[in-house]
Amino acid sequence: MNTMKNILLVTAFLIAAATKAQVTKVYIQASGLTCSMCSNAIYKALKTIDFVDRVDANVKHYTFEVTFKANTEVDFNKIKNKVEDAGFSVSGFSASIYFNNTLVKENQEIKIGNARLLFVNGKDQTLNGEIKVRFVDRGFVPAKESRNSRHSSPTATEAGIYHVTI
Repeated sequence: MNTMKNILLVTAFLIAAATKAQVTKVYIQASGLTCSMCSNAIYKALKTIDFVDRVDANVKHYTFEVTFKANTEVDFNKIKNKVEDAGFSVSGFSASIYFNNTLVKENQEIKIGNARLLFVNGKDQTLNGEIKVRFVDRGFVPAKESRNSRHSSPTATEAGIYHVTI
């Protein structure tokens, strides 16, 4: 009986920790685009993702703002892969995340849905409200930047661990 009670307490804690933050938008900068047709290819690819509600493209700056359907889990790799499947690469990837009194510490993971964010640049702090975080893993930044980064492990992102900065 005591073991069951402990399991329930741990489960409740994990669920609470996972729901303290919600991804509201993702901002993508793509490279390799040469015309509006290229931008349209990425737009169409992103619109096929089941959890995507809206995609706003800025052709002049090669950027895309992606918003999500309510109560859905966001898969960052799926978004990145759709851009790559359209024949382009991601040169910038940020997410606006709504935090609700969430304590973050450097090199400590925060779970958001199936993703785990590992903050790599900051001091210990409590986050409240909508905060924009920048992904620094390989495939989410320009190739030159990922070569110079110690947080550039493709196996980490495949496992759902993303290195981010504020």
